Amino acid sequence: MSTGEGTIRLRPPRNTLDRRAVGWWRTRWLLAAAVPLAVLGALIEAARPWLLLPAAVLAAAGTAAAVLLPVWWFRTHRWEITEDAVYVRTGFFRQEWRIAPMSRIQTVDTVRGPLEQLFGLSTVTVTTASAKGAVRIEGLDHEVAADLARQLTRITRDTPGDAT
Repeated sequence: MSTGEGTIRLRPPRNTLDRRAVGWWRTRWLLAAAVPLAVLGALIEAARPWLLLPAAVLAAAGTAAAVLLPVWWFRTHRWEITEDAVYVRTGFFRQEWRIAPMSRIQTVDTVRGPLEQLFGLSTVTVTTASAKGAVRIEGLDHEVAADLARQLTRITRDTPGDAT
């Protein structure tokens, strides 16, 4: 990225997610694969023999995804906040860098769904005026997320608004 003042180089964000995010993602994948199979098996008794092969394929695919993808995501998801911005990097093949300048932040939310609560995790959502949507940092330790929300609130309160 070039500016009139010189070139700005982005470095990878420093912080990783909490290691428990791997278990949280795995549980989500396993539930996503198992619940539809259980519901179909319970509701469509006559189709149960016909569902065995698709069920086995779905179970194998869901298990493989639950084993492999969360580890991969853990290695690629990074986040960091500075006095100037919040930035998040996700993805491996299709990397996405989301940067939210402090002067553009409108709200900071901390969310804990039932599974996140079970794993002691939270998601911090930073909302800006961007058409792309909010910047989300998932898989944070609950206390880290609460501290992050307090820190972002303090920084944005002390940051003058963007005049552009």
